[in-house]
This record gives sequence, C-alpha cells and structure tokens, in this order.
Amino acid sequence: MELPARETCYRALQSRDARFDGLLFVGVTSTGVYCRPVCPARTPKPDNCRFFGSAAGAQEAASWRGTSNTVSRALALIADGALDAENAGVEMLAERLGIGERHLRRLFVQHLGASPVAVAQTRRVLFAKQLIHETQMPMTEVALAAGFGSIRRFNEIFRNLFHRPPSALRRKFSASPEPGVTLRLRYRPPYDWDAMLAFLRARAIPGVEVVGNGSYLRTIGMEGVTGSVQVRHLPERQSLCVTIRFPRVQSLPAIIARVRRVFDLGADIETIDAHLSLDPLLAPFVAQRPGLRAPGGWDGFELAVRAILGQQVTVAAARRLAEQLVASHGERVSSDLVSDARLTHVFPEARLIAQAESINVGMPAARRSALKELATAAAADSNLFRPFGTIEEAIARLRTIRGVGEWTAQYIALRALRESDAFPAADIGLLRGAEAVDGTRPSVPNLLLRSESWRPWRAYAAQHLWAAGSSYA
Repeated sequence: MELPARETCYRALQSRDARFDGLLFVGVTSTGVYCRPVCPARTPKPDNCRFFGSAAGAQEAASWRGTSNTVSRALALIADGALDAENAGVEMLAERLGIGERHLRRLFVQHLGASPVAVAQTRRVLFAKQLIHETQMPMTEVALAAGFGSIRRFNEIFRNLFHRPPSALRRKFSASPEPGVTLRLRYRPPYDWDAMLAFLRARAIPGVEVVGNGSYLRTIGMEGVTGSVQVRHLPERQSLCVTIRFPRVQSLPAIIARVRRVFDLGADIETIDAHLSLDPLLAPFVAQRPGLRAPGGWDGFELAVRAILGQQVTVAAARRLAEQLVASHGERVSSDLVSDARLTHVFPEARLIAQAESINVGMPAARRSALKELATAAAADSNLFRPFGTIEEAIARLRTIRGVGEWTAQYIALRALRESDAFPAADIGLLRGAEAVDGTRPSVPNLLLRSESWRPWRAYAAQHLWAAGSSYA
C-alpha cells in the first residue's frame, strides 16, 4: 500500500481514525515507541512522527509480508516470544533464521525503522495496553502476561512513554460475566468467516475442538498446563473476540499468537486477492470468496500429526484417526477451564507419543512408524515446526523424517510454518479444485507449472482450489 500524504497520516493520528488502523503505524522519534493510529496516548508533535505503511501489520499482527521474507519470519518468531526468555537474544534469533546478527539488525532498520529488541518491547507494550484497556486484570498480572521482568520495570516504561502510570490508562467498564480473559483481535477486511469455520469444522477433532453456533472452541495444553480458548466473529468491529481460560497469565501472548496464526489475522488479503485475480481462470473464484484466508495450525506437532494421519485417506477418516489418538494418549482437561462439556482432552505432546509403547490408531504399520519417528524428532527439537531458513530448506528439513514426503512437508509448511508460498500440488483436493477452475484435471507437474504465476501467494491459491473442489466437507 502507498502511504497517504504526511498531513493525512497525522490527521488520522490526531483523530484516532479507525479506518487507518492496520494500514498506518507511527514511530515517535522522541520516545522510541511505535504505535497504531488509534492509540489513546497523547498525540506527539508532527516533527517527532514517522509513518510506515507495513509496520502496523508487523507489530500488531506479527505476520507482515514485506519485501523481506526474513523480516517476516523474524516477526513471527518474536511474536512467539523468541526475545522474551532470559537467555534469548538477537544473535540466537538470527541463527534460527540462518543469517548473521548484524544483517538481521540492518534488515529491521531498513523495513521497520526499529531494531529487533525495540520491536519486541513495542509488542509487549502494545499487548499490555490492550490488557489494561479491555480487561480488569490486576496490574501485576498484566505486567507478567506482557513479559515484563518486574512490576517496577513495567511502571517505569509506561511512565517514560506515556508520562503517566499504567493504571491511568484503564477504562471504566462493567465486569464481564464470562470467566477468563476476553480480548478483541483486529483484521484487515474482508474476512470470509464462514469459509474459515467450514474448513476448521471439517477437521475438528472430537474432544479437542468444537465448531458450531458461529464460534470455534478448543482445548489448550502448554508445558503441562491445560485450559481452553473460544473465538467468535465481530464483523461490525472487524475483529475476532477471543476468550481465554488458562491459569498461567505468562502464556497469554503465546496463545494470542496462535489464534492469530490459526485465523490468519495478519494477511494483507486485498493485495493477495488482487494478485491471484491476475489469473483469468482463477479470478472468478477469488471474486466469489473475497477475504478467503489460509488457516494455520494451532501447534506445529499437532498439525504434522494431522498431516500424517491424512496421508492417502479422506478428511473425515483422518479426523476419526485423530480422535482415536487423543482418546488413547491425550491428557484430560479440567472441566472448570472449558465452556463446553464436549471439550475433554488436550492434544498429546510429542514426548508422550515418542515414549508410548504402542500407538493405538487403526492405520497401517508404516504410518504408525512414521508417527513415532515424527514424535521422536519433535521431542528432540522444539524448533522443528518453526520458521528456519528458506522455504526450500524447511521442506528439505522436514523430509529427513522418515514417512514425511513432499505432500506432507508442503502441507506442514503451509499450515504450521505459515509459508505463504507452500503448495502441496499432489493433494487430491487441489487437483479436484484445479479441475473445477480449468475444466480438466491437470497432472501434478502441470499444476506446479500453472502455480508459478500465483507466487508468492500459492498457499492462498491452494485455499481457493480447496474451496472450489468442495473439500471442506
């Protein structure tokens, strides 16, 4: 997107114009803070403002797709807390991206006008402000949830940036009758919510997920702690309403990051749809489904297991196999942490499957062996399903696991690694969708050749092909 005139940008900031939210991001040179145009803090002087067209998506949605794919990957890792741990740093982040630390810093300054550490701090500040505005959490819990090491540091940063204590930013509102923490997460319209729910409903694992009445619910398991999350659509607010029931507030940023990933909230969908519409045969299907997103996976290991279970079987059959796996190896979730009695188990962690003497799932021995290999690899490497290097390197890395072929690796890259150009061309649903688009079913090589014009958004083209082929059901 080309930025409006500087005067227009500043007027949007002065008036807190919600139409520019997600399209503009202001950097305040006098304080070093980066903020959205709807920020309630005191408006800085014009000379102290720098405006960016893509940094809003980078900071708020943590999945900006700019000219640098490396920056995009780094932002996704920062959103997952890559710079929040005590032993974490920019050097380690750069190593995971396969580049040097100095080069990563240069890329951040070039594309965002800020260092990786500044981006991470801004993310913490913005999340803390959201918790202050939208919840009644005690300030100590807000500081903890936002990743601040101490309440003293939390207060100090807010006083330096906003010239008042955090409590002064709290809005007065009636207490919510719902237990848990409820937040709104904005997206860029349009958003095809019905298609998103249809995709998730077709793959919902009984006991772990419930999709119905316009909402998505699922259980959460993180480091031995369990809970649940519910997601509803607020079209009039161009937002999703997320209610989290989880006893450990430190995990809130990671849970929010996963919600954003599953529901693809950071997509610049107008740009993506415009690019795919350049294909005259695909254009009518894009027009039929404006705002169609590419659903992500809640957890990398879980998504990879789903992919292996789905090898050479239907979506419904893969769902039944996942139900058997959860019933045999999943941990039960406390009933007071769920809002629906049908939510009973969390998806089993990799170590539980790796250590299990047998996997009680009704499928061929070769695929049970592949599942075991996958679990062993995931238990040994916690970064296995996170962005690392180029997409080609990621695919090659996944294919070193016995039982993971090209289709499985591409599917994992698409939904777990959030690679916008991943494309599992051998998928039956994609071939069926391509037939609906072209009138004849192409071979895999021909579909790959055709997909070249859809780069770098082939993952979204795949979603349109799946929809055209009616593989949601």
